[in-house]
Amino acid sequence: MESINFLTILAAILNFIILYAILRHFFFDKVKKVVNDRQESIENKLLEADEDAEKARMMLLENERILKSAKQEGKAIKEKEKKKAEKIYQEIVEDANKEAHAILERSKVEINREKAKAEDEVKKQAVDLALMLSAKALEESIDEEKHRKLINDYISKVGI
Repeated sequence: MESINFLTILAAILNFIILYAILRHFFFDKVKKVVNDRQESIENKLLEADEDAEKARMMLLENERILKSAKQEGKAIKEKEKKKAEKIYQEIVEDANKEAHAILERSKVEINREKAKAEDEVKKQAVDLALMLSAKALEESIDEEKHRKLINDYISKVGI
């Protein structure tokens, strides 16, 4: 078996300690700083991500509220326009009914006027016919004016 050289082991331990002290003095602080910076960067990004997620959630809620409000406003406008259309429809129907009644009234007045005109014409023809018949029946000429008056009185009483 080979003998263990304590001097070599001691030199290796001493070299390791010196190397560790040099690395610690020159590099550990820098490595530690890089690790801490990286950790802070990751934590900041996580916080920003959480904040962005919260902002997105708030925006989503706000958008949903705005959408709901817009839908309600749209319904209100639709109902308002529907009522306006119904009012216009009713006005048109009322105007048409008024116009129909006015035409009907004018027609009734015209019919009554024509009826009266026709009755007067019939009376006039009846009087003329009666005069002609009575003149022929009597074969003499009588006072035409007096005879007209008698016939008109008779027709008024009879109601022709």
